[in-house]
Amino acid sequence: MTDLERQWDDLPVGPVPLDAILREARREAATETRRRPERRLRRSLTGVAVVGGIAAAFVAGTLVVQQDPPGEPPLAGGPGGGAAAPDLTPAAFHGELQEPASCDDLLEHYVGEGLDRVSRWGWDGGYAGRGLPEELRLDDAFISSEQSMRSASAYTSVAKATETGTNVQEAGVDEPDHVKTDGEVLVRLRGAELTTYDVSGEEVAELGSLDLDDFHDGEILLTGDRVVAIGNDGTRGSTSDGAAYRYAYAEVPSPQTRVLTVDLTDPAAPTLEQTVDYDASLVAARQHGTDVRLVLSKGLPDLDLRRGGNALEANRRAVEDSTLDDWLPHVAVDGGEPTDLLDCDRVAIPRADLGLATMAVVGFGADAPGEVESLGLAGDAPLTYESTDHLYLASSGPGADCWDLCGPWPTANGFDGTTHVYDFALDGTGASYVGAGEVEGTVRDRWSMDEADGVLRLAVGPSSETGRWNSIVTLRAEGDALVEVGRIDRLGVDEDIKAVRWFEDLALLVTFRQVDPLYAIDLGDVSRPTLLGELKIPGFSTYLHPLGPRRLVGVGTGPQGPRGASGAQAGLFDVTDVTDPVRLDVRSFGRGTYARAGDDPRQFTWLPEQRIALTVVSRGRTGYVAELRLGGGRMREELTRVEFGSDVAEVRLVPLPAGRVALVTGEDVDFLDLG
Repeated sequence: MTDLERQWDDLPVGPVPLDAILREARREAATETRRRPERRLRRSLTGVAVVGGIAAAFVAGTLVVQQDPPGEPPLAGGPGGGAAAPDLTPAAFHGELQEPASCDDLLEHYVGEGLDRVSRWGWDGGYAGRGLPEELRLDDAFISSEQSMRSASAYTSVAKATETGTNVQEAGVDEPDHVKTDGEVLVRLRGAELTTYDVSGEEVAELGSLDLDDFHDGEILLTGDRVVAIGNDGTRGSTSDGAAYRYAYAEVPSPQTRVLTVDLTDPAAPTLEQTVDYDASLVAARQHGTDVRLVLSKGLPDLDLRRGGNALEANRRAVEDSTLDDWLPHVAVDGGEPTDLLDCDRVAIPRADLGLATMAVVGFGADAPGEVESLGLAGDAPLTYESTDHLYLASSGPGADCWDLCGPWPTANGFDGTTHVYDFALDGTGASYVGAGEVEGTVRDRWSMDEADGVLRLAVGPSSETGRWNSIVTLRAEGDALVEVGRIDRLGVDEDIKAVRWFEDLALLVTFRQVDPLYAIDLGDVSRPTLLGELKIPGFSTYLHPLGPRRLVGVGTGPQGPRGASGAQAGLFDVTDVTDPVRLDVRSFGRGTYARAGDDPRQFTWLPEQRIALTVVSRGRTGYVAELRLGGGRMREELTRVEFGSDVAEVRLVPLPAGRVALVTGEDVDFLDLG
């Protein structure tokens, strides 16, 4: 869960916090739940983790080229086999998952869905491609209190980078980047070259390097003396976190994901240990201690489809003649023969129409990447959020950003204005299905999702099933379903969600169309989310970073000037009284500048001991490090030019022991002079 108070140290800035009083007349939350008749599912009980007393609907299997557990017969007709097991109850809710009765049943699902989506021009593109302008079809935007009066306990907390130096969404859940450190050695991936540096001395010293050969678009994780590099082999397009799934809607093969492990026992001589390839695209990668978890998506299969006025019949035959080998992902270790990543009984069929793809959740230890636990979903649910003990997959559609370009709300092939969410409990490298739920509206991205104390909180934008406003919705696992227990609507009417930050019992939400409302919502009683306070200022924040229980920094875009141009700005907010948030100071970086942390939060670093915020700002093709020094409720800014061109995206500001910071640019690694 997101327990920032326990995981991060507090920063004593500002005055002693005052108790804020919640507003009266808390809004009653609708809690009606519709349930369908239960269906019985059979799942292998090998390695099942019972979480919260809920029996898992299906369990991941172990794969080391051979996937069948010893002594268990294969499932009849299965590509890799699988075992029958006692019945378990699935989530009795819209979007619940069903186990196929057989491999033939699973293939029938894929073929039936495929026939609905194939046309005389090939694949029709799924819901995200129908009725939308061409420039939007592959865009990330589609990815993407019982008391009436009490003293507020809602407050923010200081957020710091992980031990490997990356600014992440969740404390305790590391994310890949092209730079990692253990405080003494810094590892940097640029292209296919992995380079190590000694950052423990007075100057940065390069130690060694390793050419990773056919490795592209990669990022790395670091655990102990081992690097896990995740990218692709360059033969099937490029991948990126949260975007690669888009290939499910285009007539190009899904990119291949390549995982390399590198031994850093001798940092001066990095050594390649193992290569694992998946014929599926990377949606997300996360690290829990020494365990790594991937979410992969294999999109529409690469069938021999024709194009033209008379091709429909031939294309339908191609779909009907397809096999599970075409639809399910495969894995190959150290260049060996590809084998099935998923058995039939570990691929769930969703009742909801999610769009056509295969999602795979794959876990492995950093020291044994070829030994994986995997489960699958025969549908497209590419929005991924991972807490310390849960993984949520969601399938949503275009949100408010699409209003002016898309025309009528797209409803074909899946998106009917309702977001479907699937909950998986995590146990080591394994994951087990807990339940499913739905919420009316759209979920923009992973930052709009959060889990605390077993409650999933969502920041939800408008859809065809809602009004033209935003909402905060809470869901809790009850039995085998995620049940809506509370919501608050009408946040930012006719405005878009631009930034969200979650805390134990508080949500901060920024929306924008003409002004920047910053909403503070109390979540102390999840059945009655309550609007505590609201602040409206010109411009908007695209990234929020808490500095402690009283201070918050927001970076984003300022108001338009007299000539219509705007620029990047940073604001310092006082949230001592969350019923009355105040902007203490604002710093503008000039017309035509852009705050890049809104696109990539890894380009923001907070140094609590020095009370310095570092972030990357660009103007045209020039990149700057913006140094914001906080004191007395004010900020002093200084811009330092550090990079040009596409390398601006490579700039990182990596915190090190003793208050030092490594500045990583496109070509160099050096210490940042903080004056």
